[in-house]
Amino acid sequence: MKGIVLAGGLGSRLKPLTNATNKHLLPVYDKPMVYHPISTLVNAGITDILIVTGGPHAGDFIRVLRNGEDFGLQALNYAYQEGEGGIAQALSMARSFVGDDKCVVILGDNIITDDISVPVREFDSIGGGFIFTKKVSDPERFGVVEWDEVGEAPITITEKPSDPPSNDAVIGLYMYDNTVFERIEALIPSKRGELEVTDLNMSYLKSNDLTVKEVYGTWLDCGTFEALAQASKIFWEDTTE
Repeated sequence: MKGIVLAGGLGSRLKPLTNATNKHLLPVYDKPMVYHPISTLVNAGITDILIVTGGPHAGDFIRVLRNGEDFGLQALNYAYQEGEGGIAQALSMARSFVGDDKCVVILGDNIITDDISVPVREFDSIGGGFIFTKKVSDPERFGVVEWDEVGEAPITITEKPSDPPSNDAVIGLYMYDNTVFERIEALIPSKRGELEVTDLNMSYLKSNDLTVKEVYGTWLDCGTFEALAQASKIFWEDTTE
């Protein structure tokens, strides 16, 4: 199983901090933000990891992460994304790295405290696509799952709906078999000119190959000042308990 951390983008919502470095290298209490998604993968037993980054500060990752020694790894792999083409386009950079294997994909600004080792093992045996949701108070900011009448099977996933059908937001953690790259090739860019991960997940749902699992622990998307401060507070409080 291969692990992929998507850490591109310009981090415009975190300027002026991101004038100096990539947002995924900003501190969350005592560690760079990207340490947390890498640790999520390593703690699940995934040690073959690719960092996909881009922008003017891409070289900073090598200086900070080196070969992954801080995570007990012998090596880290790196890929460079030109421009900003969306999550699915960034994932396409990992095609040669994944090869015939399956992959676990996590966004570099997402902090997930759940142990995902059990769903990783489950996915390894079933394949297809596997996404995670979290109940939120502001689902209109995310991709949102709509369920059937009994609330067991997903019907559709809508990106940033004005009238959310549920409070189940799709978080930045995905698992895919190696058909994912053919599916990405078939995607049509959205109105903002990007290949959307929601459309990728919908391709699995339409072919009845999508599993959805809820996470119950802390999940934070650290793309705003408020979330960045909240994440630092959570990890600081953990050290003082």
